[in-house]
Amino acid sequence: MAANAAISVFAADYGITVPKPTLDLSPKTKHFHRSRALQRYFISWKAIKMTTDALIPTYARLPVHFTKGKGAWLTDKEGKKYLDAMSGIGVCGLGHCHPSVTQAITEQASQLVHTSNLYHIDKQSELAERLCHISGMSRAFFCNSGAEANEAAIKLARLHGHKKGIEVPTVIVMENAFHGRTLATLSATGNRKVQAGFEPLMKGLTRAPYNDVEAINAIIKNNPSIVAILVEPVQGEGGLNIPANDYLNALRGICDEHDCLLMLDEVQTGNGRTGAYFSYQHNKILPDVVTTAKGLGNGFPIGACLVAGKAKELFQPGSHGSTYGGSPLGCATALAVLNTLERDHLVKRAQELGQRIYNSLNNQLAELEQVKEVRHKGLMIGIELTLPCGELVEMALEKGLLINVTAGNVIRLLPPLVLSNTEADELIQKLTTLISTFLLK
Repeated sequence: MAANAAISVFAADYGITVPKPTLDLSPKTKHFHRSRALQRYFISWKAIKMTTDALIPTYARLPVHFTKGKGAWLTDKEGKKYLDAMSGIGVCGLGHCHPSVTQAITEQASQLVHTSNLYHIDKQSELAERLCHISGMSRAFFCNSGAEANEAAIKLARLHGHKKGIEVPTVIVMENAFHGRTLATLSATGNRKVQAGFEPLMKGLTRAPYNDVEAINAIIKNNPSIVAILVEPVQGEGGLNIPANDYLNALRGICDEHDCLLMLDEVQTGNGRTGAYFSYQHNKILPDVVTTAKGLGNGFPIGACLVAGKAKELFQPGSHGSTYGGSPLGCATALAVLNTLERDHLVKRAQELGQRIYNSLNNQLAELEQVKEVRHKGLMIGIELTLPCGELVEMALEKGLLINVTAGNVIRLLPPLVLSNTEADELIQKLTTLISTFLLK
């Protein structure tokens, strides 16, 4: 009864909803202090207590404050260390506080931070040339995030359509896609949960099942207003969905046949994450538009929209812009990232390490019936269970491991490319133990 009363007090003070019937937490109940439901109430209370009222509550934050990081590790206020298997959601591919990145930021910040794009920026030109050389693309537009890069891609598709005389240019987007949270990218995202409440969504988009070439052909056959296909080479937020090996090749052929732009969202898959600098390079194709961000700045906010072919000449002076995009500081940071990826052979490392982790997870989880599949593309790794597993995130946090669950039942791992073999083995050991504990409870 005392425990029930304590929960009621916390609920009243901090707005936590306690479902009915309430938990039986009488002294007669064995191990009541280990109840996961009770843990969730206290975690919710602690998380609320740790968050200031000055912040708009758009995030359900976990109850931890990190104060410093190094490599694959983060440290909280109490000095506890956590192995970061998420890299800030695929951002810190070089790990935390990489010395080359820190040096680039420090040196550039002491010289020049920002001027605006009214003037020439040498490091912006240098970064554009490097990215185009790596990617095979022709030109780059710089912005601050993946959502902004995808906004630019959608605008390019509309320009391409209007150039062809199409009144309502329409872009094919995919079910379970995630492209951002601005109004246009939210509309392109295939997740009703994140769209709810923001209607009316933007027009000029039509949706197809992911990894279904015949559905794409049928849509184009019945809709002459189709001007582009926007697709992720691997769906990250959608559940680590990996398409057939020739999926992007088939889309490239369809776009060539129907004069459409092939636009690839490589915000999460790019910058070495899948074992190629861009994931489409596994397929030996060239898109018309490719977007990138996340790992490009290793924590510094910078994004890019790269164009080639039919998209190369669409943007002209005045048709698009960004106040902060491609700043001297942002570009110096991204150049340090590119230099480090190349110098330390980290793109190849992502492929090798991803295979190592996949093999170990696959072998160690093989006998658990509730593990439906382990899949990976480089260091994008997903473990799909047959049941919801969101509470694994909190269980892992308690054990000093940072993971993510997406699509309700897929454990997502996006470890840094600098992860050592020893750290990879620790990640595997902790995670397989947690999964076994969770499934055999």
